[in-house]
Amino acid sequence: MADLPADPTASQPTAPYSDVKRRIAAAVEASRAEIIDLSHRIHADPEPAFEEHHAAAWIADRLRAHAFEVEHPVGSLATAIRAIRRGRLGSGGPRVGILAEYDALPGLGHGCGHNTMAASGLGAAIGLASVVDHISGEIVFLGTPAEEYGSGKQIMIDDGLFDGLDAALLYHPCDRNHVACHTLASEDVEVIFDGRQAHASADPWDGRNALDAMITLFTSVGLWRQQLRPAARVHGVIREGGTAANIIPDRTSAWFMLRSDDVADYERMRTGFGALCDAAALATGTSVRVSFSGWAAKMVDNPVLSERFRANMTAHGIADMGPDEDFGSTDMANVSWVCPTIHPDLAICDEGVPGHSIEFRDAAVSPRADATTLMAATLIAETAYDLFAEPALVEAAWSAFRAGTDGRTAR
Repeated sequence: MADLPADPTASQPTAPYSDVKRRIAAAVEASRAEIIDLSHRIHADPEPAFEEHHAAAWIADRLRAHAFEVEHPVGSLATAIRAIRRGRLGSGGPRVGILAEYDALPGLGHGCGHNTMAASGLGAAIGLASVVDHISGEIVFLGTPAEEYGSGKQIMIDDGLFDGLDAALLYHPCDRNHVACHTLASEDVEVIFDGRQAHASADPWDGRNALDAMITLFTSVGLWRQQLRPAARVHGVIREGGTAANIIPDRTSAWFMLRSDDVADYERMRTGFGALCDAAALATGTSVRVSFSGWAAKMVDNPVLSERFRANMTAHGIADMGPDEDFGSTDMANVSWVCPTIHPDLAICDEGVPGHSIEFRDAAVSPRADATTLMAATLIAETAYDLFAEPALVEAAWSAFRAGTDGRTAR
């Protein structure tokens, strides 16, 4: 696959391509150093979910420098950001959300490339700010913490920060280019077994082994997978396993994730997983606490916005490789139940490099990733501008949203 052009203005976009979009691309390129510096700074200082204090402060500072009205923190999250820049043609137009993520993976850093997402969001905001003379409505930048764990966007939805948006746009790095985004419903599960300590040699019969309970649960999950649907997923890690080999562990904890491509099937999985936890506790004479959090819905990809993003890609000579069959989960899907939403992928590395890996983490600060970050900023800004320029496009996106949700709920 050919690399994306390093300079968005040098890719010879084809007609139809407006002068305003050329100005957007030129503004992104003119801010290349600022955008890439942010990406690399965030990458070098990885902060996990809800702890992205440096990244959020850096982003808020750069937005203020481009005349955005910045709220940071905003809502109930200390690392959330809302920044607004109003078009100079009046307030009668749409409110278009430009989103950014910036949390890292514990122990791996930016193995999902969120540093490029933060920087591309800033770049898109800069590109749109350069053409506010041609905009009626509001550019709404939302810095969204805790995608990897905790579903920060859902918390921001509950805080009312997505109220009134007509669209939400966010790119994601990948090893391929995909416009359509299909995801699995997902939830985090914390499992804690409580037992009783005893000397592992002198009087083990007086103990209740919480580690045995956890091992029983992991064994049960491994057998349970045979009966799950092909797209269902369950995986976990032990966070606490005991303190010493000669002490019967009185407490163990684990973090699991449950996923499915079908919400009704997910609810059955949730019930079944709870039964496995109870069975492991019963078998070992321990007690168990099971806590579910961080719900991520299935994505309702907006075909109207997807087609416009695809057209902008084509104008820059970038081909859509079709739907991504490697399903993950994201709280961006929760946003897709609130307003018209897209979450396209653009390649930052060679095909076959897995996400959530050291290789992908290292690729996220490569020259290719830098070029993709600039291109993503340009494409997001151009698609947002299409919404500002064409009221009928906003109406069509909302019609598609209503058809996609069809009176259903995300869960």
